[in-house]
Amino acid sequence: MSDTFDLIVLGSGPGGYVSAIRASQLGMKVAIVERERLGGICLNWGCIPTKALLRTSEIYHYMTHAGAYGLSAEKPGFDLAKIVERSRKVAGQLNGGVKGLMKKNKVTVVEGEGRLAGKGTLKVGERTLQAKHILIATGARARDLPFAKADGERIWTYRHAMVPGEMPSKLLVIGSGAIGVEFASFYSDMGAEVTIVEMLDRVLPVEDEEVSAFMHKALTKQGMKIHVSSGVEKLETGKTGVKATLKGGDVQEFSHAIVAIGIVPNTENIGLEELGVKTERGHIVVDGYGRTNVEGVYAIGDVTGPPWLAHKASHEGVVCVEAIAGKKPHPFETWNIPGCTYSRPQVASVGLTEAKAKEQGRKVKVGKFPFIGNGKAIALGEAEGFVKTVFDAETGELLGAHMVGAEVTELIQGYAVARQLETTEEDLMHTVFPHPTLSEMMHESVLDAYGRALHY
Repeated sequence: MSDTFDLIVLGSGPGGYVSAIRASQLGMKVAIVERERLGGICLNWGCIPTKALLRTSEIYHYMTHAGAYGLSAEKPGFDLAKIVERSRKVAGQLNGGVKGLMKKNKVTVVEGEGRLAGKGTLKVGERTLQAKHILIATGARARDLPFAKADGERIWTYRHAMVPGEMPSKLLVIGSGAIGVEFASFYSDMGAEVTIVEMLDRVLPVEDEEVSAFMHKALTKQGMKIHVSSGVEKLETGKTGVKATLKGGDVQEFSHAIVAIGIVPNTENIGLEELGVKTERGHIVVDGYGRTNVEGVYAIGDVTGPPWLAHKASHEGVVCVEAIAGKKPHPFETWNIPGCTYSRPQVASVGLTEAKAKEQGRKVKVGKFPFIGNGKAIALGEAEGFVKTVFDAETGELLGAHMVGAEVTELIQGYAVARQLETTEEDLMHTVFPHPTLSEMMHESVLDAYGRALHY
């Protein structure tokens, strides 16, 4: 009887462990199954340890530019092993935190590979778990190049890039989404010569076109070489480096290469086929409450498709579990999920880009305000960037917000809250923003959309 539960969660990433906690809060008996480390990719190999690395490179950048602040720091250096050790300690601390949360919420943790073995049944090795509801939160993994599998020596995925045995001297980054640009930023600030190759016609292709253009210029100014509308046709590894053949036949040599061309959902070998769980392009098909086509089987997070974001998975998990418990949550949607890239400069956005809004046939009002017009940004020595807002010209609805510059990943939630509360341009214009703060640019961008900007 001890192996019978109300809910079994397969996978303990931000989607899985949050689902387990919420289910326990709602009075369910819960088990969570994890094959590796509690916290999943995000806490152990993704979101959190990469931010620890990026914090290091940010501080190192300031150290090497101390003169701009009237300071002196002679011959700053670094110890790569200690940088990696700090990042791993941060991940370890959070892994321990999730263990504590499972214990606090009386969630049974089962270690091992889980597989659906019939209605309401999950096998973990020789152990059989049973529950009326089974939630799949198995996440995703890095996609390999079809002609060059990552070896951890010269060709890396994000996992290898977080625990480098040596600092690359000349680094090739394949793909310019958030993961690619973040690693390019880290290694460039630490002294590597970085080249980015992107198949599409601009870096950070999901972002607003003006943001992409700004980032292209900013990264180039930092010394990176960027090839858009390009690709890597061949990678050959040797003892001392990687030889890459780019689109058009251009051959270049690098010390290392990072492959950041997307992810693959972890749907293999978990019993989906036997139960007839529907998938499309590898992702599990679900409705707005995480329900699959098979009664009693649910799925959330990266395994169900884009956007592949930890906070999206957590939100889906809460909605799914509350629906199972008989609550009446709003079905999850992707219209108001912020996206963040923690490079230097940072990028953050929520909602529609200007181009997408126009594609929908909307008449828009667009506001923009530059960092150079903000006193706090100038005082920080971070005067590069801008805030852009897109409104529906007829209703005043905030359709989207797009930001590039220092600390914008901390600012974007203000616009997400505004959209969630269906705030209009008038509400935002009448809101008092504190001075001096970077957040004042959010206010000024709204004012600019209506010809009322005060400081630029």
